[in-house]
Amino acid sequence: ALLNAETRVDDSFVKAIQIIERIDGKLIVTGVGKSGLVGTKMAATFASTGTPSFFLHPTEALHGDLGMISKSDALLAISNSGESSELKEILPHIKRFDIPLIAMSAKRDSTLGSYADVVIDISVKKEACPLGVAPTASTTLTMALGDALAVALMKKRGFKKEDFASFHPGGSLGKRLFVKVQKLMRTKDLPTIDKDDSLKEAIGVMNEGKLGNVLILDDNKIVAVLSDGDLRRALGSRGFDINSKAMTYATKEPKQIRDLQMLAAEALEYMEQNRIQILPIVDKNKKLLGVIHIHDLIQAGIK
Repeated sequence: ALLNAETRVDDSFVKAIQIIERIDGKLIVTGVGKSGLVGTKMAATFASTGTPSFFLHPTEALHGDLGMISKSDALLAISNSGESSELKEILPHIKRFDIPLIAMSAKRDSTLGSYADVVIDISVKKEACPLGVAPTASTTLTMALGDALAVALMKKRGFKKEDFASFHPGGSLGKRLFVKVQKLMRTKDLPTIDKDDSLKEAIGVMNEGKLGNVLILDDNKIVAVLSDGDLRRALGSRGFDINSKAMTYATKEPKQIRDLQMLAAEALEYMEQNRIQILPIVDKNKKLLGVIHIHDLIQAGIK
């Protein structure tokens, strides 16, 4: 059905795109039964990809929801037969608003087709249903054409991933594009020791801090980081002395950042590239402001 429909995409599809692109209001999608369910999905897709849209049920429209339609809107009506009784009832009232009407129907000469400014053909040779009656191939085709409309509009409008993320701030893409390091960094009870403290003291702080790392400071400036890996290597070294300075076994001049507005996703990428678990955040004077741990990023859904 999809392959057959590809050969039928014509000026009707292009005209529908032009109608939707020109409106100043919303694209209202309507339909009954399975067409209504597909229409609900379409409206959600349009709304999240830069085309303001909502679904209007024909029955609800007859009982007051026609008031949701304005003269700056357009209507996209879906009906395979073009003769759905509930839909037919609202068509004369829709025309009173003098707004563009786009139909998705298998029959151009149907009642819906006669009211429409443009008809997108959703006919199929047969349904996938073994009885040939349940909407299956036809609903798949209708949804695919709805997605095609949405994608074409995205391209015409130059809709970018940043725009998509602004409509999905709680999604993974939204988090990648909007969540900053400042929001996720830890600032309290940080596992820190002085540069002159012993390894024994560092181990105690590491156990209490539960970050697998100890930050070694000199006048509140990061000079080294002692990781659990550093500690394991120290235990296997010759001349190991638990009372020696932690600095002896720590990683000097550790990776750190100054930008509190750095995207958390960029911080995660930086940490993965440098194979570190903890990233100190410092001010312009290299004073410690906080840290961000790789587990905090992953737990927050930054991927």
